[in-house]
Amino acid sequence: MPSNHYSVHGGSAVITLSNPPVNAMGHAMRQELAAHLEAAWADPQVHSIVIIGAGKLFCGGADVKAFNTPASRAEPSSRTIVKQIEASAKPVIAAIHGSALGLGLEFAMGCHYRVAQRGAKLGLPEVKLGLLPGGGGTQRLPRLAGVEAALRMIVEGNSVTADEALKLGLVDEVAAQELLPAALAFAARMSARSEHPVASRRQAQAPAEAGWFDAQRDKLHKSKRGLPAPLECLACVEAAVNLPFDEGMKFERERFDVLVNGTESKALRHLFLAERAAAKIAGLAADTPVIPVRSVAVIGAGTMGGGIAMSFANAGIPVMLIEAAQEALDRGMATIAKNYDGTVAKGKLAREEADARLARITPTLEFERVADADLVIEAVFESMEVKKELFRKLDALCKADAILATNTSRLDVNEIAATTARPASVIGLHFFSPANVMRLVEVVRGQATAPSVIASSMAVSRQIGKLPVLVGVCDGFVGNRMVGQYAREAEFLLEEGASPQQVDAALQKFGLAMGRFAMSDLAGLDISWASRKRAAPTRPAHLRYSKVADRLCEMGRFGQKTGAGFYRYEAGSRTPIPDPIVQQVIEDCAREAGIERRVIDDAQIVERCIYALVNEGAKVLQEGIAQRSSDIDLIYVNGYGFPAWRGGPMFYADTVGVDKVYQRICDFHEKHGAFWTPAPLLKKLANEGRSFKELGDGARSA
Repeated sequence: MPSNHYSVHGGSAVITLSNPPVNAMGHAMRQELAAHLEAAWADPQVHSIVIIGAGKLFCGGADVKAFNTPASRAEPSSRTIVKQIEASAKPVIAAIHGSALGLGLEFAMGCHYRVAQRGAKLGLPEVKLGLLPGGGGTQRLPRLAGVEAALRMIVEGNSVTADEALKLGLVDEVAAQELLPAALAFAARMSARSEHPVASRRQAQAPAEAGWFDAQRDKLHKSKRGLPAPLECLACVEAAVNLPFDEGMKFERERFDVLVNGTESKALRHLFLAERAAAKIAGLAADTPVIPVRSVAVIGAGTMGGGIAMSFANAGIPVMLIEAAQEALDRGMATIAKNYDGTVAKGKLAREEADARLARITPTLEFERVADADLVIEAVFESMEVKKELFRKLDALCKADAILATNTSRLDVNEIAATTARPASVIGLHFFSPANVMRLVEVVRGQATAPSVIASSMAVSRQIGKLPVLVGVCDGFVGNRMVGQYAREAEFLLEEGASPQQVDAALQKFGLAMGRFAMSDLAGLDISWASRKRAAPTRPAHLRYSKVADRLCEMGRFGQKTGAGFYRYEAGSRTPIPDPIVQQVIEDCAREAGIERRVIDDAQIVERCIYALVNEGAKVLQEGIAQRSSDIDLIYVNGYGFPAWRGGPMFYADTVGVDKVYQRICDFHEKHGAFWTPAPLLKKLANEGRSFKELGDGARSA
């Protein structure tokens, strides 16, 4: 519950917003705030009012969980409170530290003045939740900061610093030292004035360039792939120029209501809350000790090892990068240096900071130096025997409380751990490539992994800016296990009549960042080929198996690295070009398998590929490999290019209707056989009229 504080300092009332952890402006806080403002206005000894936040920030915005609920519309609304502030003869000053985001900034813009502490961040990130600022932000920000800056902030959802806000006219003063004394001094000066500025009374000036709004609309259609929220944001900013303030506010509310009820915003809000849920681990006590990680050793200086090393160096943690051969070590360090140089060249990182990060990575051939590390991560060749031998060595050399992590993408973590005398210290940390860019880390809990090792692995992953999601042990864990079913259906569709370019186009139209076959070419066909060859002896002979990818590999077509895979590539280009040779391979494989090719429409391509993910996801949930369906959604959005605005495969199934998805899977089972056996959990939910979301953390007991 919120507990705002009211006090009087000289002639200034100070209202402290307190609703941990982010001072969210929920209904109870608004009630307290309104009461404190009434007290300040009624007190003849009070000449000015300062509103400041408790803890680390001013206000992080509205309560996302309360969006579109009666509580979010209950009076006093933030709009009502701001109207009262604007009518106040006593100046109201927002004193901003940490951050003022969303409704927090909208409220601050409704105050007469804003004083921000140096380093504070101000922003309207609602577009990242598929929304627009609905508390007057689209109408006040253009009037305060100008239309071009306002549109940029609102459409991208990015924050500006206090100093940048001062230049824009968004804040009136920047406090270099303590905020409250500076805000009180500012309030004392302003209380002498007879009138105070009100943002809503200003006029937003349209850019001089003719057709500017139309040009911005065209850009957004292309860059945002026609998603509604950015376009609605633009429409509201345009309304700030063309309509009186009250009419603009009405327009903003109408467009907000459309978005908040739309599937895109529901999906993005689902993912926002899913990230917070992923940090909660059933059975792991809140006071589980966390092992401090002050030094890291990464074994293997290839693409993955180098990216992992960069991730820790970027977060200020020293890393030893260990290789067996000088040539491999030099090559790895050269790639890391090139990556930093590229970031500097793009203006995203200062040269000094890039040099400092590079200096945190110590290349070495001395394997024995793992003894100094708090965390050791192996990123060597994906071979069980290689990894088991490596862990035997680590067991002999590493200190007793070191965390021993494998970056395997699919191998049995329990089998690896069993080669050591300390299986409780072993865990999987499956980074995604490129590891210095991708947020996702699958944290793989083994049967014997100690609670402190799990808690520490989750904590250090967050420390380096990653999104850790806990998963269990099975072949491929969550992500790669599920993507195997998706890939299978995509390849079966080729034999049945589709082309690689049709499958990819259909999936991209659905919203995936890349189609299945372009992605395979990027990753390299040889990697999955090696895995299939290892699995061949145990593959059931009666199950259908597509030989298309194997044939291409036998021809030396491994994807972009060889200039040809499912597509061909011109020298120096990554643009996929359809290849008649591939089409012939597909037709040959179909003929050998006795498959009569037919016309396949895009809708069936999407259903076959996406519902294969859903069906396997239901099995993953029932087996307890994932804690909750939203964890699966996070993995697919952050690791596999699934469109965030669709919420992930399990949320998408809920949106379509679990009963409808189940019926289509039954249809596919009848037509295509055993691969499409419906997951028992899916059947149960469909029969009960329930959704994956309703399971919460109880999938195994459902």
